[in-house]
Amino acid sequence: MISLRQLITGAGVLLAASSSAQDAVTNSYVHEQSDAKGYVWPTEEAVLKKLDNWQDQKYGVLFHWGLYSLPGICESWPLCDEDWITRPNDCNYEGYKKWYWGLAEALNPSEFNPEQWADIMKKGGMKYMVFTTKHHDGFCTFDSKLTDFTIAKGPFSYSPRKNVAKEVFNAFRDKDFMIGCYFSKPDWHTQWFWNDAYATKGRHINYSKERHPDWWKNYQDYTAGQLGELLGGEYGRFDILWLDGGWITGDDINLDSILVSARGGLHPGLISVDRAIKGRNENYQTPERGIPATQLNYPWESCIPLTGAWGWVHNPHPMSPNKVVGMLAEITAKGGSLLLGVGPTPLGTIEPVIANVVTNVGSWLDKNGEAIYSTRNAKLYNDGKTWFTANKDGKTLYAIYAKADGETLPSTIEWTGNVPEGKMTLLGTGKNVRYTVSPEGKVTVNLPKGLPDMPVALKFTAKK
Repeated sequence: MISLRQLITGAGVLLAASSSAQDAVTNSYVHEQSDAKGYVWPTEEAVLKKLDNWQDQKYGVLFHWGLYSLPGICESWPLCDEDWITRPNDCNYEGYKKWYWGLAEALNPSEFNPEQWADIMKKGGMKYMVFTTKHHDGFCTFDSKLTDFTIAKGPFSYSPRKNVAKEVFNAFRDKDFMIGCYFSKPDWHTQWFWNDAYATKGRHINYSKERHPDWWKNYQDYTAGQLGELLGGEYGRFDILWLDGGWITGDDINLDSILVSARGGLHPGLISVDRAIKGRNENYQTPERGIPATQLNYPWESCIPLTGAWGWVHNPHPMSPNKVVGMLAEITAKGGSLLLGVGPTPLGTIEPVIANVVTNVGSWLDKNGEAIYSTRNAKLYNDGKTWFTANKDGKTLYAIYAKADGETLPSTIEWTGNVPEGKMTLLGTGKNVRYTVSPEGKVTVNLPKGLPDMPVALKFTAKK
């Protein structure tokens, strides 16, 4: 196998082997959320049913894994020549592209273990998954017959598991996850998107559609063809089609006809996530790296990387389990779901430091998940560090105190409104707790001593 050093030297590019999560954050493009006014509810009954089911799951995992995982850099974005993107100071742009494309001859995940991924995420309390079949660089983690730029035709072609995406999807189906297929509409590797006849200018196509309508038609056919491969049956049934790259619209790739065919065949009720393209094919919105300021009454998910980087990076520094639970509480209370980004290693495994955080969050959910899963919006959803969710019956409420990192769990929790009546239960122990209500409606809950140093979830019936 060609070493990374050889590839770097051959391209005339020096890349720091110690790329950090912070570097990735600095260089990473944030996909803006669609305007709330632009949300359009689906009309198909099967889609609405699946969307409601998806809203019950609340917590999922997004895997970015591809060529960028090998050196541990910011996905495929350094290929783009926009001003916000940084590369090594002595980097020649054309040399960098040559080096990056060459990584396809080095990616050999000899320890690839999708069952390990699925087992860790199952223990982590996650209920759905989204896997990157192709990022903007055009490199496929599935065995596309329309290009040689795929892991199935590189150094890993010897493996019976060379069709990586198929293996990943099957491993998670075996664990009863909802299955999401990530696919980038832009494709910087194909000549029909970035043609070598012209210089590369930003993330868009680098030619005029009017001058080269045949190239544009070839791109459309190529993209539809790859989606046809993924949706054609070999990769099983999908619940979510998660389309990235919102500078290319669903209309550009004839998404309507693709969805009609998929939903009428193997994928009934398929949820379409045409990111940032508001309208009929963005069945839920995807604010990236952040949480909406207020509660929203339509489907959405915050997609947030665990380490600050979407893909694998050297020496990752993941968020604490406490931080993840706090985010999950806030997102759920505001009516959304959390899609947590995890980057498997170049060898194809989940690192222990990542697995430890994920499974610790799962341990919390094992005891407190009733306050998260299958909940809906509470009218009063927040007071300070306390977030409220509601059972579907609308009578049972949950209060989650999202303590900050480094904060000692207080002996009492207070909030105003959402006044309980009858008993109040601490989900973590199943035992009742004492509380008082002031004439002004301030609720004070007395927490027992010796609780784990994690967020606390309470269950009660609200007074009418």
